[in-house]
Amino acid sequence: MNLHRRQVLQWATRGIGSTALLSMLIKDGLVLAEPPQTVASNKSLHHPPKAKRVIHIVACGGVSQVDSFDYKPELEKYHGKSLSGDKPDVFFGQVGLLKKNDWEFRKRGESGLWISELFPHLAGVADELTVIRSMFAETSNHTPATFQENTGFRLNGFPVFGAWASYGLGSVSQDLPTFVVIPDPRGVPAGGSINWTNGFLSAQHQGVVVRSQGTPMDDLFHPPDSSPACESDLRQLLKSLNEQHQLVRGDDDLAARMRSYEMAARMQRVVPEVTNLELETEETRRMYGADQKETADFGRACLLSRRMLESGVQFIQLFSGGAFGSPRINWDGHEDMVQNHTQEALRIDLPIAGLITDLRRRGMLDDTLVLFTSEFGRTPFAQSASDVVGKGRDHNQFGFSVWMAGAGLKPGFAYGSTDEIGMRAVDNPVHWHDFHATVLHLLGIDHERLTFYHNGIRRRLTDVSGQVVSGILA
Repeated sequence: MNLHRRQVLQWATRGIGSTALLSMLIKDGLVLAEPPQTVASNKSLHHPPKAKRVIHIVACGGVSQVDSFDYKPELEKYHGKSLSGDKPDVFFGQVGLLKKNDWEFRKRGESGLWISELFPHLAGVADELTVIRSMFAETSNHTPATFQENTGFRLNGFPVFGAWASYGLGSVSQDLPTFVVIPDPRGVPAGGSINWTNGFLSAQHQGVVVRSQGTPMDDLFHPPDSSPACESDLRQLLKSLNEQHQLVRGDDDLAARMRSYEMAARMQRVVPEVTNLELETEETRRMYGADQKETADFGRACLLSRRMLESGVQFIQLFSGGAFGSPRINWDGHEDMVQNHTQEALRIDLPIAGLITDLRRRGMLDDTLVLFTSEFGRTPFAQSASDVVGKGRDHNQFGFSVWMAGAGLKPGFAYGSTDEIGMRAVDNPVHWHDFHATVLHLLGIDHERLTFYHNGIRRRLTDVSGQVVSGILA
């Protein structure tokens, strides 16, 4: 029997039996869940992938490149002097005196990668890192810069990176979502859930929030005084009502919610085991810093991430830092860089190093990507209107550093550079579109072919630009 895809989908909405049949046909690859010209599935990626899964660590607030991964010895020479030439347009407009790095830099590992004492544990795995020192963004305003970091656009409403990955990769797990988000327990980033939105993609691609402490997920388990039989009857009734409503409305959000209910029933069995970190050895928990007060939150998040990757989740975002204000719970070191960055680095340095070490010893780093990004960097001069070198630094969109580790990359390698004081990317500048294109490439996806038709435009993560950064590929 030859049926058009549209006929199959219409037929499938008319009964529970036909829906189950369609699900089996999709699972067996006999019917495509999405149009082949707009999505790459695990069975039809654009080219052989180097990576199967991603952990994206997002440091909210702006990590200082000149204090972490971009060593500029000239800053010590010019410390306390005025910036020559035209004054850059910075966020608060306070171009103070040039300020040397607050942490000592040293060459690390066999590769000799420059990393400062801000990240002593991460320095211990320097030979696994691929540092891009020539990133640049289009704004120095936190919220639109974070949007661009996550979506490629400075406006909200566009799908985030993880949603695009979910759309492009499909799902390899019947029991867990493709895209999971672990926020900082101190607070969510500015914009809240917009930071893991599906945008105009199907609602099933939105990030699912999992907590690293306390109750892992809201409303996953039925009340303790509810019997299993009652729970089953309620679920069947809800499913019947939703199917009737779906026949009339054909609403995508409702369809995604129906699928989420079905997955939630399966997650009730899987999540308690995946999130039970007590199943790990004491040595492993100690490696992540899950046993120490300062590192416990992020250590648990990193360890939980590894466990979820092993269970079939393909894209995880870990947030370091929350919303803005005072006291600061993010990397926004305007007033005092040493106080701010010491506080934030202490929370994540050991856990991230433990994560990379654990992935390597389990053989997972060969097909896993670990990403560490911040929406922008910080200025090489102090944020001060006086003639005294201040303690803080302003936002800097013109040149900053990110790093990657794992599948398909040159390890222990630095790419690109900023000028002699670390202000602007001058050698091999890398835009967010280039960064996103490169990660998609490593996942087996051509960024120009991963598209979604929306409001008359065939949208993509990289808009109308972006080049794969071939110089960092192994």
